[in-house]
Amino acid sequence: MSCAPAPIPDRHRRNRPRGWTRCKALGLRVALGVLLAPAGCSFTPPGTGREQSRLAAANRGYSTPFERRNLPALPPEPTWRDVLHRAFLASGELEALYFDWKAALERVPIAAAYPNTNLMVGYSYAFSSESMKTFDRMTFSAGFDTMENLSLPPKVAQAARVALDEARTAGERFRAAKFDLQQRVLSDWTDYALLAEKNRLQREQVSLLRLMLETAPTRLRAGGSSNETLQLQIALHTAENDLNNTQAELAAAGAGLAAMLALPPQSPPPPPAALPEQRPLPAGDDALLVLATERNPQLSVLARQVQGRRDALELARLQWLPDINPSLAFTGGVMQVIGIGVMLPTTFDEIRGTIAESRAMLRASQAMLRQTRQDQAAAFVATLIALRNSERQVSLLQIQILPLAQRLLENLRRAYATDSAGFTEVLDAQRMLIDLRLAISEVRAEREKLLAQIESLTGTDIETLAAPIPQHSTREASQAPPSTSASEPSEGI
Repeated sequence: MSCAPAPIPDRHRRNRPRGWTRCKALGLRVALGVLLAPAGCSFTPPGTGREQSRLAAANRGYSTPFERRNLPALPPEPTWRDVLHRAFLASGELEALYFDWKAALERVPIAAAYPNTNLMVGYSYAFSSESMKTFDRMTFSAGFDTMENLSLPPKVAQAARVALDEARTAGERFRAAKFDLQQRVLSDWTDYALLAEKNRLQREQVSLLRLMLETAPTRLRAGGSSNETLQLQIALHTAENDLNNTQAELAAAGAGLAAMLALPPQSPPPPPAALPEQRPLPAGDDALLVLATERNPQLSVLARQVQGRRDALELARLQWLPDINPSLAFTGGVMQVIGIGVMLPTTFDEIRGTIAESRAMLRASQAMLRQTRQDQAAAFVATLIALRNSERQVSLLQIQILPLAQRLLENLRRAYATDSAGFTEVLDAQRMLIDLRLAISEVRAEREKLLAQIESLTGTDIETLAAPIPQHSTREASQAPPSTSASEPSEGI
């Protein structure tokens, strides 16, 4: 007994119309073309290549694992540039945000790929008592996965734009973190240099008091007062205590910097031998305010979020369009079927709710952007006013008051040598001079920290600015209307 089915009788073949075989083959080719034509397509949105270039430019050796990464060694006398460069390469927070940006950008081609669902191929075999060939008992089918509908191209293209918006937002977060880290490193390095300068001034004070204490017996034998010796001993012990406190603060600040630079806590960078020179600010106040409103990293993040939620709202509206699921099947040489399923959007409440949610999120982002723009403009103006005031104080203390204090101390020293002035007067003049030098150092350090904050608010490295721009008053700059655009930032690393 044979298991093979009997052949189809000739009367069935005679009933088929002429050209039926050619039409059948043509129909199958057309159906396969409809199913396979979209394979490998991609609705990549414009601007993806530019964002990929920005990502590649921001890479600072992150592709190499940190354990095998060679960080630049600090020179024996590092500058703020050396410290900042190493901090960028050593920051785990900055590296994490870089890979968040990279992951978000990798999701763009995923969202842009078409078709958005898998192709499903089926096979079945019919057991029948009729006399049929083996091939005619077989049914072959092809269609898209029924668990996920084939979306229309406009939906896929819009989803890709939403993914690109998220990648751009991640890129702006990376840039904002870069300038935040830059501000923290420069501020900590300035404090470190200030503590070192304070330590040097206090050492100078202690050395002077010890010298005066050594000559106290001679003055006492010459008829000086014993109270002067007691006052000198008290002043020396107080100065030594202040020196020890400053040394402890200097060691603690060095340990904090070592952590930011991926150095052992017991091996901090050496402090500067002198307070660093002031960095110039080659731009006017009005030009800086324009930068603060156009390149502010926080505003750029919010502006990207607004654009992303605007595109998300449009994607939610596209859900009213139906989806389609084409399919084909044939059973041997007996039957061929071409079909298409239309998935009508009947979840009205869900679609309306998604649109309303997207619209509300868009309005929230717009409100946050508006408020943040006002807050950042106010913070910038306040910072700029403080910076200009610091510059004024440095000029006043260093050019006008410091020479007078030095002249006073010289006069009192000569008068003390001739017994025309008392020890207390000389000691007070010496303390006043050291306090004045320390005040100048503190104001200069505060100015540098404010300058680092200006860089963070403007999203611009001061050294990259063009030639100096004629300055206008801060009041006039504060009245300039803030820009609503978010320009493409420079990495500046």
